[in-house]
Amino acid sequence: MARSLNVQIIRAMFVLTIVEFFTHILAVQLLIVMVEWSLVVLHEEYAWFYTITIFSVGLIPGVVVGWRLAHKIMRPLKSVATAVRSIASGDFSARAKADRSSFSEAESLIVDFNAMAARMERAEDELKYSNSATAHELRTPLTVLLANLQGLSDGVVEPSSVLYERLICQVKDLTRIVEDLRTLDLANGGTLEIELEEVDLTVEAEVVISSMEQEFVTAGITIEREFGRAVVLADPRRMRQVLLALLDNACRYAPGGPVVVQTFTAENRAGMRCLDTGPGMPLDAQVRAFDRFWRGGDSRARVSGGSGLGLSIVRAIARLHDGDATVGTSSKGGLAVEIWVPL
Repeated sequence: MARSLNVQIIRAMFVLTIVEFFTHILAVQLLIVMVEWSLVVLHEEYAWFYTITIFSVGLIPGVVVGWRLAHKIMRPLKSVATAVRSIASGDFSARAKADRSSFSEAESLIVDFNAMAARMERAEDELKYSNSATAHELRTPLTVLLANLQGLSDGVVEPSSVLYERLICQVKDLTRIVEDLRTLDLANGGTLEIELEEVDLTVEAEVVISSMEQEFVTAGITIEREFGRAVVLADPRRMRQVLLALLDNACRYAPGGPVVVQTFTAENRAGMRCLDTGPGMPLDAQVRAFDRFWRGGDSRARVSGGSGLGLSIVRAIARLHDGDATVGTSSKGGLAVEIWVPL
């Protein structure tokens, strides 16, 4: 078990004081003996020699104790400094190392530093993935737009209302992706504005369900309501945005079956659940369900999937309310997504 640096310094100073005390007594006794043996003349002749000898005898323990203590202090700091230089040069996998003789403060410093380095490495990986995924998502509609506009300009493609409608859909996709990215960035930066008021999540859920009746008919989905009391302080617009994303997710990936919408209060929190009968997600996929642009299974294809930002926004909004969002397997075998906020 690592000892405290404060304790080690106090112990070292205590031992050093005791050693110096006894060294001084020994030196005095030596001088007395020399006087008694009539060696005063020799003593006076070599006074500088005896002075240096006595001083050295007292200095050696101080040097040894100080060196050992400084070595213990500097060794973990050198490890942290080496890791810092590696991270500064772009190697986010660098970690500081502690040894068995490190003091407890150094171990705490190294543990905290390595935790920070791990978060930076994850953030760097997420940034690289997000940039790549953003480019991939934007490339498809931009390619379609460019090809059709070039065709119209060259006279190869005949203008028609169907073509214009298709191009408008591509522009809407681009607009939606950009707006979703903006929402996520504002939420992650803590600058997404929310207006808290007393909200009944049951009322907001009913509003969203009513607004999506046509989408449910198209997807062959029937909504089952299991509403309980769920009154919290939240932004009603953001709560509707969350449920809209969950139900849109169900329409895409679980068509042709029932979808259960629940509102609930449990202990010190309240929230909403959406349970479907779709293919669900394996446990390894659930870990990444809230990652930007991530889609599970066949839904990675744009034909069947959305932008891959819906669940990311759901969690961002939940955490903005000091709550959270989770995914799991529903009792119907599909996907269960829950968002909750504290009462």
